[in-house]
Amino acid sequence: MANMLERKRVMKAAAKDATLTMPHRVQRVTKETRDTFTLELAPPDGNAEFSFKAGQFNMLYLYGVGEVPISISGDPDDGSKIVHTVRAYGAVTSRMMALRKEDWIGIRGPFGNHWPIENWAGHDIFLAAGGIGVAPLRPVLYYILSQREKYGRVTLLYGERTPVDLIYRSQIEKWRGRFDLEIFVTVDSARERWRGDVGVVTTLIPKTRIDPAHTVALLCGPEIMMYYTIQELAKQGLADDRMYISMERNMKCGCGFCGHCQVGPKFVCQDGPVFLFKEVKRLFWKREM
Repeated sequence: MANMLERKRVMKAAAKDATLTMPHRVQRVTKETRDTFTLELAPPDGNAEFSFKAGQFNMLYLYGVGEVPISISGDPDDGSKIVHTVRAYGAVTSRMMALRKEDWIGIRGPFGNHWPIENWAGHDIFLAAGGIGVAPLRPVLYYILSQREKYGRVTLLYGERTPVDLIYRSQIEKWRGRFDLEIFVTVDSARERWRGDVGVVTTLIPKTRIDPAHTVALLCGPEIMMYYTIQELAKQGLADDRMYISMERNMKCGCGFCGHCQVGPKFVCQDGPVFLFKEVKRLFWKREM
C-alpha cells in the first residue's frame, strides 16, 4: 500500500515537472526493418489513458544509457498505449533494439506543438515523408481517417532508401486499398524484384493533383528532402503559409533548457517541432542554422 501511494505521488509530481521521468512497461515490440522497430508502452499503472496530439514527441530514457527525443507515432484516439517507432542510429536507440515485452523504459512528455489538423476541415491534405519521417505523420492519417468526411483529397508520398527499409508495410498496403486515400511509395535504389517507383520523393509529385488554393502540405523527413519538396510544391503554386514542416533535430532536454535545438530565435522542442514554413523560411534556407 505504501509503495502504491508513493508511486501515485511521483506520478502527480511528474505531471507538474517536465524534468521527471516516469517508468513505463513495454507491451509489445515490432521489428519493422533491420534497424527500425516499434515500441508499444503501457501508461503508468494503467490508471489513466495517455493523451497527445499528432506531431508531439516524448523523451525516452533507457536506464544507465541515456535519453533521446522520439515522435509519438500511434493513434491519438487510442490512449491505452503509447507508440513510438524508432530507427537505431546512436548509442541509446541501438540499445533500445534489445528491449522486450515486460521490460521498462522511462518517459517524459509529451512535448512540443502539433500539426493543427483541426483547422484544415474542407481542405485537401498533402503529406510527404522521407525515411523515418513517416512515423510522425502517421498520427495525422489516423486522425483524418477517423473523421474522413471533414477533409478533401488526402495524399501521402513516402520515400525510403531501399524496399527493405520501408516501414508500416502491412498498414500502408491496407490504406492503399482505400478509395478515399492516395498513397505513392518510392525508393532511392532497388533490385529487379521491386515493381514500384524508384527515385526521390519529389519525382512522385507529378503523379498527384494539387489545388494550391485548397491544399495544406505537411512535410517530415531529412532536411534535404524537405528542401527540394518545398521547391517543387512552390512550383505548383503552393504558398509558404500552406506548408508545414517538422524540424526534429538536435533536441536534448525537451524543455528549452539546454539550447541544443536552438535555430535562430526558435527552440525546436518548445516552439516546434512543427512549424509553419512561412515563419521559419528565412532560417530554414541558412545552412549554418
